[in-house]
Amino acid sequence: MLFMMPISYNDALTIPIAIISKGLQSLLSDVLVGVVTAIVVFTAAATLITKALKPKFIVEQHFLNSLFNVSPIWAIVRILGAIFIVLTYFGFGPEAIRSGGTGALVLNDLLPVLFSVFLFAGMLLPLLLNFGLLELLGTMLTKVMRPVFNLPGRSAIDCMASWLGDGSVGILMTSKQYEARFYTQREAAVIGTTFSAVSITFSLVVISQVQLEHLFVPFYLTVCLAGFVAAIVVPKLPPLSWKKDVYVDETPRHADDEVVPAGFNVFSWGMHQALNKASNAGGIKHTLVDGVKNVIDMIFGVIPVVMGIGTIALMIAEFTPIFEYLGMPFIPLLELLQVPEAAAASKTIMVGFADMFIPAILASSIESDMTRFIIATLSVTQLIYMSEVGALLIGSKIPVNFLELFVVFILRTLVTLPVIAGVAHLIF
Repeated sequence: MLFMMPISYNDALTIPIAIISKGLQSLLSDVLVGVVTAIVVFTAAATLITKALKPKFIVEQHFLNSLFNVSPIWAIVRILGAIFIVLTYFGFGPEAIRSGGTGALVLNDLLPVLFSVFLFAGMLLPLLLNFGLLELLGTMLTKVMRPVFNLPGRSAIDCMASWLGDGSVGILMTSKQYEARFYTQREAAVIGTTFSAVSITFSLVVISQVQLEHLFVPFYLTVCLAGFVAAIVVPKLPPLSWKKDVYVDETPRHADDEVVPAGFNVFSWGMHQALNKASNAGGIKHTLVDGVKNVIDMIFGVIPVVMGIGTIALMIAEFTPIFEYLGMPFIPLLELLQVPEAAAASKTIMVGFADMFIPAILASSIESDMTRFIIATLSVTQLIYMSEVGALLIGSKIPVNFLELFVVFILRTLVTLPVIAGVAHLIF
């Protein structure tokens, strides 16, 4: 109910978790920007200290080590994020970094929203993941996932974890299950690039950014429809169709992996697995600890990256014509689909590869509600963005590289754009 049930609030449809997040935002509105600044600076400092000094209490603690002992590239992104946020917060340094269209926009408009959403979504996520709901649904959905997507039923669990929680959760689950020989190379690549969907809570941030919160339900249904079409079409095209159907150790897939044992039907086997999961979930303390770890991971892991990459991408979008040139080939397609302000919309399409929020930020200045709706929906269904999902995929054991991710991003854009534009014409 907290994550999925649409309710009417202030004459708009939203979900309970978003109402709680907005309540926290208004309660802490005076200090939230300062809190976020402190978090980004602390993360960069802790990352630098960990990389340089390797303190035992961090390196020997698996959770802290994975949080602060990141690769050199992500350490640089965090340091850049800290530099940008300090310059923006205190209002000195180059105008290009701290202007209202770049750093100040990310710091004042985006990060406080992310902080509030992550705080509650992360804390409550164990209620979804640890008590058997996904095991039950995963087993029952085998009959759908295999014939429709040629994927194991358990991939529905990854999809649900992403959808309800966070795309990074789905990728981590996929990577672990690939390493444990539950998925083949093809299945892991397809699930990682297709089903690590942006969560409901992330989607709410995007639709809020373009001032269309009252259309959240049709917006999210359009995301699901376009995502469904992409999930059927894109894996049948290269590079995903070229992946081998073998496990991580090069052994072929077993045909009887998904057989329901004798004496069970699909529901009873799903219930059996779900009850097993619930019985191992631990008590209140374990659930709370899990929630706190989620919150720390999301806030300290994602917010500095969004500040770093978001500001750079906005600077490129604001002060250079690069994304304008990259988006130009899409203008004829947008005009063919009768999208208003096609030239302005085209500038937002390719920038989504850097970060999924930036198209919505750039679109907020577009007058047409329909165009803002299309851009917001497309930015969510494009799925591959380098500030989080793309970086996680490259850093994981899932067999995809940067070039393949870029090709998948383009394919997803081309497949989902006509679907989204078609629905937008019905709504507007």
